[in-house]
Amino acid sequence: MEFPTVDGLRPTADRVRETLFNWLQDSIQGEVCLDLFAGSGALGLEALSRGAKHVDFVEKNGLVANCIRGNAERFEVSNATVYCADASRWLEAQCGEAAKEMPKYGLVFLDPPFSEAMLEAACIELNSSGLLRKGCLIYVESGSELAQKDIPDNWHELKRKKTGSVFYSLYQLD
Repeated sequence: MEFPTVDGLRPTADRVRETLFNWLQDSIQGEVCLDLFAGSGALGLEALSRGAKHVDFVEKNGLVANCIRGNAERFEVSNATVYCADASRWLEAQCGEAAKEMPKYGLVFLDPPFSEAMLEAACIELNSSGLLRKGCLIYVESGSELAQKDIPDNWHELKRKKTGSVFYSLYQLD
């Protein structure tokens, strides 16, 4: 895969991605996924390569969003949609009546930029968006240990790990 050189673009490390997809190996096939704060798109593209039905990528940087599109075309992926949008504004736009038209996601990759304090707000917005189906799995990646106050009460932690300076967890929506 090709990635542009952009400040703050931090593809999920190979070791972390390997652990994540070992956790998810029985949960990807046929799933509708959301790669919010998509960055390189590596997580969503990996999910597609492992049998996800569809992935929606949300990335605010136009150059990076175009790169995700290019990688999807290169791998002949037709079951992906790339939205060039701010994640918070995109979620807001999907709420209410619009949520009825959107798919209900069963797997979400939530990996906001570490340098910006967005995680808590993103979790709250995602949880209240109406876009998650019951039992949805939500992967959360952070540059600091996740505090329980940052995670909605109806997200049950299934797995947690730290690799280097990356903290990551897998949650399930009750």
